[in-house]
Amino acid sequence: MSDVRSRGLPLALLALVALVLTACSKSSASTFSGAVLPRPYQVPATALTDTEGKPFSLADSTDHPMTLVFFGYTHCPDECPTTMGTLASALLQLDDADRSHVQVVFVTTDPARDTGPVIRHWLDRFDPSFVGLTGSLPTITKVATDVGVPVLKGKRLPSGGYDVTHGTQVLAVDGKNTVPVVWTLGTTAPEFAHDIHQLLS
Repeated sequence: MSDVRSRGLPLALLALVALVLTACSKSSASTFSGAVLPRPYQVPATALTDTEGKPFSLADSTDHPMTLVFFGYTHCPDECPTTMGTLASALLQLDDADRSHVQVVFVTTDPARDTGPVIRHWLDRFDPSFVGLTGSLPTITKVATDVGVPVLKGKRLPSGGYDVTHGTQVLAVDGKNTVPVVWTLGTTAPEFAHDIHQLLS
C-alpha cells in the first residue's frame, strides 16, 4: 500500500512523492526500519495551535530529544487511527528512560472539522499525552510541505463530508529541529520501538 492517500492526487504530485520516497529509501546497510534521509528536512518555526488554544511550533515548542509527528485527520477511516494506535503501542514497548524522551504530535489536515476539543477527544483514545495541533489550512499545508508531507483537500463525498489527501509518513524530529528519519505506512509497533531506541542511543 502506498504511504500517500492517493484519491484525487494530481499525477504530477504523485510522481514527486514517488521520487522523494525513492530518494529516501533505506540502504541495505541500515539498521532502521525507517528511511534515513540523506538530506534531513529542517522543521519550520511556524506557529500552529494546540488543543488548548495556545501557540505551538514544531521547532520551538518541542522540548524532548525526539518528537514523532504525523499529519492526518480525525474523520480518516483507516490510516490515521491505525498509525496513532501503532505509535501508542510502540511507546508502551519502550523502557521508562526512552519513553520520557519521546513526544508524539498529531497535526490535523482537516481544520474545518477538527477543532481543539474534537482532536483532544480523539487523541485521548490512543494516549492522553499526545499533542494535537490545528491552524488554518494554508498554514498547515505550508508546514507539511516544508517537511515533505503532501496535503490536499479531496473530493466531496456522498455523505456530505469530503476526503482529505495527505501523506501518511511519520517523521522523527530531533533536538536540532531536523527530520533525519521517516517511517512509511505499515511500520509495526516493534519496528518503531526498535528505531526509537536506536536513535535515542
